[in-house]
Amino acid sequence: MSEPTETPTDATTEAILAGRTSLGIELGSTRIKACLVNADRPTEVLAVGSHEWENAFVDRRWTYSLEAVWSGLQAAYADLVADVQRRYGAVPETFGAVGVSAMMHGYLAFDAQGELLVPFRTWRNTSTGPAAAELSARFGLNIPLRWSIAHLHQAVLDEEPHVPQIAFLTTLAGYVHWRLTGRKVLGVGDASGMFPIDSAATDYDAALLDSYDELVAGTALPLRLRDLLPEVLPAGRAAGELTAEGAALLDPTGALRPGIPFCPPEGDAGTGMVATNSVAPRTGNVSAGTSIFAMVVLERPLAHAHHELDLVTTPAGDPVAMVHCNNGASELAAWAGLFGRFAEAAGQPAGSDAVFEVLFREALAGEPDAGGLLAYNTLAGEPIAGLDEGRPMVVRTPDSRLTLGNFMRAQLYGVYGTLALGMRVLGGEGVELDRMFAHGGIFRTAGVAQRFLAGALDAPVAVGETASEGGAWGIAVLASYLAEADLPLGDYLDRRVFAEAGFETVEPAAEDVAGFAAYLDRYRAGLAAEAAAVTAL
Repeated sequence: MSEPTETPTDATTEAILAGRTSLGIELGSTRIKACLVNADRPTEVLAVGSHEWENAFVDRRWTYSLEAVWSGLQAAYADLVADVQRRYGAVPETFGAVGVSAMMHGYLAFDAQGELLVPFRTWRNTSTGPAAAELSARFGLNIPLRWSIAHLHQAVLDEEPHVPQIAFLTTLAGYVHWRLTGRKVLGVGDASGMFPIDSAATDYDAALLDSYDELVAGTALPLRLRDLLPEVLPAGRAAGELTAEGAALLDPTGALRPGIPFCPPEGDAGTGMVATNSVAPRTGNVSAGTSIFAMVVLERPLAHAHHELDLVTTPAGDPVAMVHCNNGASELAAWAGLFGRFAEAAGQPAGSDAVFEVLFREALAGEPDAGGLLAYNTLAGEPIAGLDEGRPMVVRTPDSRLTLGNFMRAQLYGVYGTLALGMRVLGGEGVELDRMFAHGGIFRTAGVAQRFLAGALDAPVAVGETASEGGAWGIAVLASYLAEADLPLGDYLDRRVFAEAGFETVEPAAEDVAGFAAYLDRYRAGLAAEAAAVTAL
């Protein structure tokens, strides 16, 4: 995260102690982040905290333990408090509002006593193919493998022993919010990754709920689907208060007081839209991290269902087309780590940011089509590419040009490969964009990843000052919005948050557009080699 922008003053310290602040917490794939902002001026970041964590591959499923969730949350919160104390000489005991965000989708199933029935199944799991296919055909909508309903239905199809005991399903953000407030609710954006949403009603699609209940009649599923799912709330709606038990969970020191209002918990896609002010029709954003996805707010419904496109919503409930790829920048980071270790072994140690800076700048010297090299970043399966599992690969022909610049350009292009495949489908639907924003750590090195993304999408790409803040800042903004929900969310962002925000926009360069198009043609053809690697290895 970037450094806080607020200059320490007595007024700032007093505001912190008085709770005129908003706290955002986001559980990302590799980091749990906390961000404290001035509630009246959310662009002013007062303090930050973080904790690194990692998913585990257990019994062929990607998961995080609930113990890791709480130890990580406590560590990130303690890091934030330490930052506040270091900067302002104060220990916060309350906040004006709090929001929780996390990775969307997945499967957290609980019994009537609130006990987890099976280990958390994250969005990375791709074992739900039969369920997703059956539901997509029945609903006439694309139901992706990672959606919560696909995980549930696969458990029903497989007659898993825990199914008769299910009393509640939720996402990671919904689970944390529930434990902190006692409320089983979910922001509409996050809920739209559990089950299809009727945007007009800002609720689950009633006809599809009935259709699912008919489908599973006679199975071991004990309740109607609606009774298993969290209540849906749009942005700005009160979503409960911090309980005494929740305060002790988040802050075992006992300093944090209960009674703090919470905004609806949201998914990382929704907080990414907020963080880039892309909640209005004809706007979109790309979020790059462990996964990479694009969100485009629609003017009208799509003409056809496409397996490459999800239909979700903004935090206000407006329809969004989403291109979600399971694999983002993790493989790129692994290669940067390798080059960093080489520098260290050569007696020239460099920090992570410096390593990325050198490698990204070298990519600018690569050929527009990466010199014939291909890089597949598939650590996990990739439904858009038809891959149930992943095998990271670098592939080249004998006549390709193996240089560091071409290698790094291929790696950066590889981050965008499956995203570009999905965006081509969206373009075929006639969807048009006025602006595309990008955020995530990959964009911290100015002018490189942003430029290549503009070439991949053949569209202008803007990066703002909050590009590396991401979802923790976005959910802090949504927490601040609780006090001003008389304004539509888009107006609140335009007038109160982004009125004076700076964005740097990069137009697509003709040579990058042509070079990436040539790369993508080879990338598409080479997917057969990637699939063969999955079979062989």
